[in-house]
Amino acid sequence: MSGSQKKAAPQNNGGSPVKIEMRRVDADDAGMRLDRWFKENFPELGFGRLQKLLRTKQVRVNGKRAESSTRLEAGQEIRIPPLGVELAADDRKNAKPRPRKLVDSDREAIEQMMLFEDAHVMVLNKPAGLAVQGGSGLKRHVDGMLDAFTNQKGDKPRLVHRLDRETSGILLVAKTRRAAQELTKAFRHRNTRKIYWAMVAGVPKPRQGRISTYLARDEGEERMRVARHGDDEAQHAVSLYNVVEQSGQKLAWVSLKPVTGRTHQLRAHSAHIGHPIIGDPKYFNIQNWELPGGIQNKLHLLARRIVIPHPSGNGVIDVSAPLPPHMQQTWNLLGMDVKEYDPDINEPE
Repeated sequence: MSGSQKKAAPQNNGGSPVKIEMRRVDADDAGMRLDRWFKENFPELGFGRLQKLLRTKQVRVNGKRAESSTRLEAGQEIRIPPLGVELAADDRKNAKPRPRKLVDSDREAIEQMMLFEDAHVMVLNKPAGLAVQGGSGLKRHVDGMLDAFTNQKGDKPRLVHRLDRETSGILLVAKTRRAAQELTKAFRHRNTRKIYWAMVAGVPKPRQGRISTYLARDEGEERMRVARHGDDEAQHAVSLYNVVEQSGQKLAWVSLKPVTGRTHQLRAHSAHIGHPIIGDPKYFNIQNWELPGGIQNKLHLLARRIVIPHPSGNGVIDVSAPLPPHMQQTWNLLGMDVKEYDPDINEPE
C-alpha cells in the first residue's frame, strides 16, 4: 500500500474539518493508471464517481489536473478529497468474506475464459456484455471475479488494460506486481501489437489506411467525439486498418490496429471515416441503414490477437481469440472463413 502524508485539513462552513488526504506514490505503483490505483486503494469508489471527481479537479496529481488514464510516477502526490469509502489494503482483513459459492463460480467462469496461463500472466477471452471493471449499477465484472484468485498474502491478479463492455476477446491479466509493471511498461512504450477484427458498414476506400484524429469525451455523453488539436482534454489517436474481405458493397471484414490506446478509439475512428462497426449503439451513425437478415444487432468488434514481450524477459506472449458466437454467425452467413486470414498480409502495418 502506498505511504501517506497528511496535511492540515481545511474547515467547512460549520467549522468541522473536511478530510483531504495527500498520498505519495511508491515505487511499486509507478506506471500504474490513476483509475487502477484508485481501484486498488478504494475498491468501493465507483468508476463514475471517480470520473466526476476528476472532472471537477477534486482529485489532482502533484497539484495538477489528472485523468483516469494518467500514468503515475514514484514520488508523486495524489490529492484525495472526502470519498465516504474505506481504504483498501489495511481494511480488507476486516471486510466480510464473500460467499463461498460466489467465489467458486467466479473462479470457474475465469477458468473457462482462459486462453493462456503461466506463473506470470493470464490471457482471457472476455465475452461480450461482461464489464472489465465496476461502475454504476454493475455487480459482476472481471476485476471483481479475479478476487477468487487472491493468494494467501492478499495479492490478486491485476488488470493491465481494458476492453469496452460489449467488446469481446483478448484481455491480459498480470498475476504478480512485477509482471503488471513490465506489461504496463510494454503498453506505454508501444512494444506490443494488438489486432482487432470488426464487421463494418460499407467498404473503406482505400482498402488499407491510417486514421489520425484528436478525440475528446463528448460533454454529457458516454462516448468520444473527434476534436481539434488544442481542445480541452483532446488526445491524439492513431489507428491502422486493412479490409480483409467484403460482402458486396454492404459489409466489410476489417482488421484494425490501434497505435494509441484511447477510449472507444476504434469505434469512434470507424464511424469517423463513414464505416461504423455493425451493432455499435454509440457510434453507428448511418441513417435508414438496414441490418442484413440473420445478423444480430450486437457490437461486431473482437480483440483478436495480442503480441507482447513476456514480463519475465524471456520470449513473447502471442495469443489469439476465436470469434464470439454472434460474430461467428455473421461470418457463416456471409461465407467468410477465418482460416483464410493471413497475418502477414491482412494485419495492418
